[in-house]
Amino acid sequence: MMPFQMIAVGTSLGGFEALKTVLGGLPADFAATVAVVQHRSSEDSEGMLRLLEPYVRLPIIEVEDKDQILGGYVYLSPPNYHLVAEQGYFALSADSPVMHARPSIDVLFESVAESFGQQAVGVLLTGMSCDGTAGLARIKERGGLAVVQDPASAEGQRMPQSAIASVAVDKVLPLAEIAPFLVELCAGQRSKAW
Repeated sequence: MMPFQMIAVGTSLGGFEALKTVLGGLPADFAATVAVVQHRSSEDSEGMLRLLEPYVRLPIIEVEDKDQILGGYVYLSPPNYHLVAEQGYFALSADSPVMHARPSIDVLFESVAESFGQQAVGVLLTGMSCDGTAGLARIKERGGLAVVQDPASAEGQRMPQSAIASVAVDKVLPLAEIAPFLVELCAGQRSKAW
């Protein structure tokens, strides 16, 4: 059985370029599920999906409520809804914004922690808020893995810096090294550093 089934990715300012690099670096046969929260305006209807599609080899879809969770897909949170991972499916929530954000990275990460436990990886990328820190801590508490973009390679340094300061992060990686790390991780090939 694959050691990691769910890769939860959160990003804000500078996120499009970061997602192009990370998602674009995943091969077409990548078997884990990738769920993405990108802070975006409520008016952004499918714009992010269309912009990312040319760079991503995996099928990428904007989540609709109760979409089944399938391996080998990238699921993008729609604007103005929280993305929640349940057992076997995604739910969308119109609950109040968290840290002024809906979708909230914390909401996704915390739900992934509860539903996937040790099979979850949280990846926090560029951004200028502290959204994602609490959720990443919860993934760690439940036995999952925490990966953070090196602030030096981030357009928005506050989000990764907040996580590094508050969470026992497993890996801090330059943007270009995150996808290769995830590929190795999900192939079950632990490096000697583990």
